[in-house]
Amino acid sequence: MPYLPAFIAPTRYTDAAAALAQVRAIYDQQIAHLRGAMQRYVAGETMPGHVRACYPFVRIHTDTVARAILETPDISQLSYGFVAGPGRYETTLTRPDLYGHYYLEQFRLLLQNHEVALEVGTSTQPIPIHFSFAENDHVEGTMSAERRMLMRDVFDLPDLSAMDDGIANGTYEARPGEPQPLSLFTAARVDYSLQRLRHYTGTSPDAFQNFVLFTNYQFYIDEFVRLGHEEMANPQSDYIAFVEPGNVVTRRTGLSAEAGDALGVPPPRLPQMPGYHLLRAGRSGITMVNIGVGPANAKNITDHIAVLRPHAWVMLGHCAGLRTSQQLGDYVLAHGYVREDHVLDEELPLWVPIPALAEIQKALQQAVQDVTHAEGADLKRIMRTGTVASTDNRNWELLPGNQVQRRFSQSRAIALDMESATIAANGFRFRVPYGTLLCVSDKPLHGEIKLPGMANHFYRERVDQHLRIGIRAMEMLRAEGSTQLHSRKLRSFSEVAFQ
Repeated sequence: MPYLPAFIAPTRYTDAAAALAQVRAIYDQQIAHLRGAMQRYVAGETMPGHVRACYPFVRIHTDTVARAILETPDISQLSYGFVAGPGRYETTLTRPDLYGHYYLEQFRLLLQNHEVALEVGTSTQPIPIHFSFAENDHVEGTMSAERRMLMRDVFDLPDLSAMDDGIANGTYEARPGEPQPLSLFTAARVDYSLQRLRHYTGTSPDAFQNFVLFTNYQFYIDEFVRLGHEEMANPQSDYIAFVEPGNVVTRRTGLSAEAGDALGVPPPRLPQMPGYHLLRAGRSGITMVNIGVGPANAKNITDHIAVLRPHAWVMLGHCAGLRTSQQLGDYVLAHGYVREDHVLDEELPLWVPIPALAEIQKALQQAVQDVTHAEGADLKRIMRTGTVASTDNRNWELLPGNQVQRRFSQSRAIALDMESATIAANGFRFRVPYGTLLCVSDKPLHGEIKLPGMANHFYRERVDQHLRIGIRAMEMLRAEGSTQLHSRKLRSFSEVAFQ
């Protein structure tokens, strides 16, 4: 027999803040039930039944395809915030402490667009016990192996069938009588990714900002760390804290430490894809992640960061220049992608085009101009816009028969790397605005391969400038406002309401 917390009946709300408060109340009650039961179980108690707690849900029902006539143009022009047509729509919710501002905005838009009440209640989707632990809880580690094995008899464990990407991939079909989805991700899918982000980046999901830079070289991270500490030493900086792996927090000069800062400890070794966060009010700062080499890593990390619903992510990395006119150190602004990486072939078929997003492109080009002070012909001399090819074969140069080179030539590709197409494609797939600015580090087709001395000189000359360009672009995108970023190009004609 299930051991459940007291039932909270569904209620209807026409005020977004009140609806969010009810989500918090339900979630806090359910999590407290799980944590209390887990503590008793670890202490050796026999539980009175199968312990279960469930996620809160939000639901909307509308009988018309029409939307309210809004007086605010910026709301009526948004690509999200409304359902596709008449029907019942629903999603489970998690971590209102982390997603409170995001949920509040989605609720507000639904109420304004459809002028019907939101229903908030307790779903039937169990919260896996692993997703109930607080940031620094590790209570399961004190149990014997036998007692850990028996956990599955007492608690709900993660169920992969409840956390796939069918909604985001456009393949999900609700069964008769089921509501249509409101969000790309169920609560369990979100919780799964939040756990993965802790593991891969070595930092709490709470530290992630809405503007994300990816790189495949530690040189860029070293420079980002230097710039982060430089900002923290400036009492006039708009950035308020810098977070490094192990949740090591440095507050800006003049700001007091906050609860939890002292818990951060540098890890004995860096995680697989270390994350660094330059915090700003409203999560409007910049996160940078060293994803390492390869499209599998690129897919992995973007699969998980996508649940945080960032406003933009951009790849800053190195590439092989494919044209004789390019020089080492030149920049490449991607406006198209040849997807030879294959890691997303099942989720996003190759016949799906990955368009360039004007807002990102303009910001990156302007950032190059601002940082390098190059204009007109000089700007074109150091930066070329064109197609970037991404491959899953690091030694593509050694393939016989020049087949790969021929395809690259036919595609008009101007540069080659291993991650950019994956990051852009996953941005398209998850409706996260994306862009790519690469730097030519070698030209293997033309006999210019990276040698140690040449590589060291190249890194010294270009890393600082390239990173400053990326940061400048993110700051411009932030200044323009997030509502301008979430392009209709990323939304289908039958789309979920949540951004």
